Amino acid sequence: MFKHSVLFSVLQIAARSQEKWLYLETHAATGTYDLTGKQSLKTNEAAQGVLPMLDHEAPCPEMVDWLAFVQSRGPEAYPGSPAIAQHCFRPQDRMIFFERHPAEYKKLQAALASDNRTRALEEDGYQGALTLQPRRGENMLVFLDPSYETERDMDALGNWLPRAMKRWPKATFLVWLPLFRDERELEFGQYVASLDYGFVAGTRWTEFSTKESALEGSAIIGLRTTPAMARPAYQIGEALEALWA
Repeated sequence: MFKHSVLFSVLQIAARSQEKWLYLETHAATGTYDLTGKQSLKTNEAAQGVLPMLDHEAPCPEMVDWLAFVQSRGPEAYPGSPAIAQHCFRPQDRMIFFERHPAEYKKLQAALASDNRTRALEEDGYQGALTLQPRRGENMLVFLDPSYETERDMDALGNWLPRAMKRWPKATFLVWLPLFRDERELEFGQYVASLDYGFVAGTRWTEFSTKESALEGSAIIGLRTTPAMARPAYQIGEALEALWA
């Protein structure tokens, strides 16, 4: 919820500018999720997060538009980051989504099929992205949402980011970072935040598990961002922190 609501607000701000945008995701997944499906029921994350909010008002002004969008789609078509990008960006903007897993790629491709602003590519996002360049007059915004299933995932992102920032010296980067009970992400998050100017915003929720490996929060690291982009991230984080206290 935090991740998608912050992304929604940042993309709204980008789309209000006079600039054209190239939006890029290295790990796009399927684009839409059924919160009533078997996988969602198995993890129970939606039941503890976004589902209870569908019948309530947004906890802060920065979440109003995102929540209205989610409510309009219903729990069986919850919008992931590709769907959020499609909603926020304009006809003159471009979107490129990488997803290497065949089953998820097929769902993503189907979700984007009718939108000529978008491209879905079935390949490794880190390798494929570095072959791209924005067109003249385009600003670039890169959203990074890897799985973090192993420490190698953090290492891969940590190695890739400096290369990407060198290749695209004017690009804006948004990095989603899960917060674990054992704080395994702490050193990595500090490293990413030190790469350039920007912001770090996040929230932790009431403890649901005593396991040291349990996920207990979510954060966004923004690099080369504007203060306007940082503001909603802080406000959303504070609102959810209070809600989940």
